[in-house]
Amino acid sequence: MEGVMMAGRTVNVTAVRRKNNEIEFFEVPRKEIRWVSRLKKIPFVRGIVAIVESSAKGAQHLNFSAEKYAEDESGEEAEPSTDSPKKGGLGGLSMVLGVAVVGVLSFLFGKFVFTLVPAAIEQLLFQNMFKNLILHNLLEGVIKIVLLLGYIYFISLTPLIKRLFQYHGAEHKVISAYEAGKELTVENVQKFNTLHYRCGSSFIVFTVIVGVVVYSFFKYDTLWDRLLIRIALLPLVIGVSYEVLRLTNSVRETPVLRFLGYPGLWLQKLTTKEPDDSQVEVSIASFKRMLELDNELLNDRGAAKSGQAVS
Repeated sequence: MEGVMMAGRTVNVTAVRRKNNEIEFFEVPRKEIRWVSRLKKIPFVRGIVAIVESSAKGAQHLNFSAEKYAEDESGEEAEPSTDSPKKGGLGGLSMVLGVAVVGVLSFLFGKFVFTLVPAAIEQLLFQNMFKNLILHNLLEGVIKIVLLLGYIYFISLTPLIKRLFQYHGAEHKVISAYEAGKELTVENVQKFNTLHYRCGSSFIVFTVIVGVVVYSFFKYDTLWDRLLIRIALLPLVIGVSYEVLRLTNSVRETPVLRFLGYPGLWLQKLTTKEPDDSQVEVSIASFKRMLELDNELLNDRGAAKSGQAVS
């Protein structure tokens, strides 16, 4: 809300624009957990880990931006409900964990809704019309896409979500400018597109497409069988969809294969909007602060390892 989060190798940074026009930062170092790092290297498993991790950290940073937005709207400084683990002590850490759990549960709830409701609708409307399992799954996918597009379109009509989508576009522009080796100025960044192959919006589309294929290998007799199969296969669908997302990003410069990422880019036409200069400025500030802290932390870690080696 009124800001952008950038994830670096060692730290996640959110920059938000306050009502007094100042930019405020929220910085949370990324803690490396060995067994999680190992899971991130395993194909099809790393996608599930990435989604859980993104939901957790996203909820924490969203909560920070919501607090600042509420402060600006009310004109009073709110009592902070979350903070960086290094600042918050045991109380702050427990609150961070609580927000992270809520973020993961929110993702799972949303995923269950958009997985189970289309299956139920298709089953109730078309179960007696034909027996072709693949066609049933295709119809389920169409219903899911229609519900998803309708949901995103209608929430995008609200001023708050429209601005959020503008910041989403600003984020993509900054990343594209950086990857192109351009100096991160508002003028340079505004020349780039709001669409990006690695966006989470693309991931959502791929879960629908992959789901149609995966579900076609499993037969069911009743609506409850169908819903249980969808729940059981959800980790597999997420894992495969993540690999598809990585694949489309890796071949985006190959003319014959770059079209594989088009479905995700089409959805981003709804989830991103053209940002104004002030929103791009916030995104640049978030990205530069992330790079700065990344370099500092990486240098500190390198110095610590050298000291250990010498001793």
